[in-house]
Amino acid sequence: MEQSGTKKSFGEWIKSRKGQQMLIILAFTIIPLILLLVFTYLPFAEMVKFSFYKMKYVGARKFVGLDNYRAIFKRDDIIGALKLCLYYMAGALIQLAIALYLATILSMKVKCSNLFKGFMFFPYLINGIAIGFIFKFFYTRGFVFDTVLQWCGFQLDNLPYWLKDQSVNNWSLVGSSVWRYFGQNMVLFVGAMMSVDSELYEAAMLDGANKWQQFKYIMLPSIKTIVMLNLIMSISGSLSAFEPPYVVMSGGANGTATYFVKMHEIAHTSQKVGLASAMAIVLLIIIMIVTILQNLFFKYVFKDAADEDKNAGARREKKLARIR
Repeated sequence: MEQSGTKKSFGEWIKSRKGQQMLIILAFTIIPLILLLVFTYLPFAEMVKFSFYKMKYVGARKFVGLDNYRAIFKRDDIIGALKLCLYYMAGALIQLAIALYLATILSMKVKCSNLFKGFMFFPYLINGIAIGFIFKFFYTRGFVFDTVLQWCGFQLDNLPYWLKDQSVNNWSLVGSSVWRYFGQNMVLFVGAMMSVDSELYEAAMLDGANKWQQFKYIMLPSIKTIVMLNLIMSISGSLSAFEPPYVVMSGGANGTATYFVKMHEIAHTSQKVGLASAMAIVLLIIIMIVTILQNLFFKYVFKDAADEDKNAGARREKKLARIR
């Protein structure tokens, strides 16, 4: 009989149940880390290095230090492209408001709610290139959108050119982005709302809370993590908007070239790889700053709601104690 204190060899340990479990854990941990290092962190490090050089994809490189970063803030076309992201950021807020409103309705007992969820989530499943061509046809003069507006009583001659008029073309592209992504946000909101304990609503009703107060002090604080996630994803996506102007406007024509489209043009058409890399780093820094500001904003907003929830809980406990 083998003594309990006998040490196993490495080969015996590997063949044992405990050794096999440890091997599987290491494999599932190390392999993803290696892939992440090879395909994410190393390319990112190379891009950071490229941002300090004046270079093309092929040819000699010249170290220029921070000149590429200075050039970003001196070029009017890049600054103008960055300003266009404000349109998409405004669209992201509208998109989240629509998604939150519809999710609140669909989280209740509504007939055919699953059918409505499916219809509204479906645009997210469509390829972005296909959506670009759909809206290019949709906004064409005299086609779908103009026809619908004429049914509503508008005259075609009084309608703008949705893709040519620079006063409205960016809003038209934002509309296509909102249509595509609000269904995804709505489904995430609905899932979070369904997980809120129904007893909280019952207790709030005992305290005399109306629907708005229930939404403000129970539902919204309970889903704040999903709200923050959706907002971070939406704002980050708006800063890197690419498909609507590139596909619908054939590469950002008529003043619709966003920061990402301009970066693509500089990198692949002008072959200024160093400048494009610096633009990518600046975009990453902007996204990080916006994310931090969002977290601080939500921390401040939900602080009052959390305090109110604690006070309401204390009042509820006193009321139940009197009833007993």
